[in-house]
Amino acid sequence: MAGRGRGLGIAALVAGLLGLGPATGTFVYGRSAYGMGTLPSHSMSPTYEPGERIVWERVDGSEVRRRDVVVFSAPEHYRSGGVLMQRVIGVRGDRVACCTLVGSRERVTVNGQPAGEPYVSGGDADGVHRPYDVKVPQGRLFLLGDRRVDSMDSRFFPADHGGTACPWTLCGGG
Repeated sequence: MAGRGRGLGIAALVAGLLGLGPATGTFVYGRSAYGMGTLPSHSMSPTYEPGERIVWERVDGSEVRRRDVVVFSAPEHYRSGGVLMQRVIGVRGDRVACCTLVGSRERVTVNGQPAGEPYVSGGDADGVHRPYDVKVPQGRLFLLGDRRVDSMDSRFFPADHGGTACPWTLCGGG
């Protein structure tokens, strides 16, 4: 009877060790495929509020589409070394311009068409009255915050490829 108990203990130990490999692999994959952080500013209000915890999935840049929300780091433009969150307005080849009068409202246009932006805070397409007309280069994105009056985004970096951003997956980073 004592030998049988010892055999079950060894079997349990072996099963535990065998299970440890897949569990470790899952953990390592999860850490490399996903990230998490806290939103630091009002730039994405009302969609996301400051202090909200966010979880994101790392994807290849070719999967990013207009109107997606992306998380990225751009220490060359922002003092913080943390992550930033903004909305994709234009992708490679798009011409993004502001501000075109459509009816009685100013609108951002993409390829000459008014961008449908129901998420913009207060419906204000620009917020700072800074006109731009940018053709988005290959491998870059034109990004704006949802709260245009309070967002430091592509509009403020015209010397850098027309203000377009280069998230790490598009630029070959990690």
